[in-house]
Amino acid sequence: MKPERKRIEAWRSSLSPECRARIEQAVTWLCETKERGGKIAVVTGSGPNVHEGVTTLIAELMRAGIVDGVTTSSAVVAHEMGGVLDRVKRVDGRSLGIPAHLLPRGGLFEFTQIEEPLLARLAQDMPFDEDLWNKGKQADGAVIIKAAGNMGYPMGLWLEQTAEKVLPWAREQNLPFERVIGEYADERTMLGQGARRDLPVLVTIPQLVGGGMVGLAVGDSISLTRRARLTAGLLESADVIIESAVVLTQEVHDGPFETFTGHGIWTGWQGKSTYRLENKKLIRIDLDSALDRAWRFERESRAVQEAIDKGLPKTKLMDIPFRMEMSGFARLEGSLPVIADIGVIWPILASDMEERLGIELEFISAPQQTPEGQRMREWIADTIQPIQPVAVTSRPAS
Repeated sequence: MKPERKRIEAWRSSLSPECRARIEQAVTWLCETKERGGKIAVVTGSGPNVHEGVTTLIAELMRAGIVDGVTTSSAVVAHEMGGVLDRVKRVDGRSLGIPAHLLPRGGLFEFTQIEEPLLARLAQDMPFDEDLWNKGKQADGAVIIKAAGNMGYPMGLWLEQTAEKVLPWAREQNLPFERVIGEYADERTMLGQGARRDLPVLVTIPQLVGGGMVGLAVGDSISLTRRARLTAGLLESADVIIESAVVLTQEVHDGPFETFTGHGIWTGWQGKSTYRLENKKLIRIDLDSALDRAWRFERESRAVQEAIDKGLPKTKLMDIPFRMEMSGFARLEGSLPVIADIGVIWPILASDMEERLGIELEFISAPQQTPEGQRMREWIADTIQPIQPVAVTSRPAS
């Protein structure tokens, strides 16, 4: 599924000249990297990355050999396990007899809209409350598309129980949970592509919280040190890193083993393995204009570095709300902020790379607020499947 090129050009024309120039610079970096055999990593958040079809596009870029590894959140792992986006029917949970202390604010309870064959398979794999299901079918409620799994019955519950089932296998093999569960995931997900192509798809330590029991299974599958090492290895191997609507990135790309920004100095001092962000390109797609202001401050006056050198508070010095990740980002000579909606930027990047590199992408995302984006969300909900049920006697590939 792909939007027409003329629509992509219309989205491009809606951006400022400066933003268009930065997109052009980003595409040049990305294409030159692939043309010389280099690697691209993506550091992605959850939320809009799922709803805008960005995680699905990243999976397609992995299939096409453009993206060589991904970090993400445990919430995205849970959503991809559920099929990325799905339809749920929202019903007043109190009318179903569900205790009020179990219901979220507003009292709504969600039922996954699921086809009978898959429902039958899930019912064989978990304790299934058929009476509750039938009450939900008869109750009035709105059907919406939302991030898959989550609080929908029975999909959300089944995913959490499956995570608990798979966790011992991951521990046994000392593999990240996300690598093991990827064996069962749809090939149009980042998890599925990572498993099929042996590409790293890793939840970062700051993004472990989320996804319910899935997040706990991710966190418990390997040690924090091993997770930090694997993340460092991915970022060390990358020539270009794209950050897509994600927070706490200084803890991700600097981390305990990185020495250019200083946090890994004592690790290296003791002769342990480290890496450097020096000479890497870092593209950040973000809506926060304060990031751009911090980046400009550093380019025009070295204000960020001087504040660090003097031990001064950066927020007061520059009179902007200063997030921690702005520091490392602004000080990197190869950083580039693209301040715009990720739903608009990603299809432009993908389309431009497709044209320049002479590849054929089978899927390109679209902004969810557009007619193309609405059709895209319907397509994802209809097409991308939840993970395959995991048989207790089976073992994933090591």
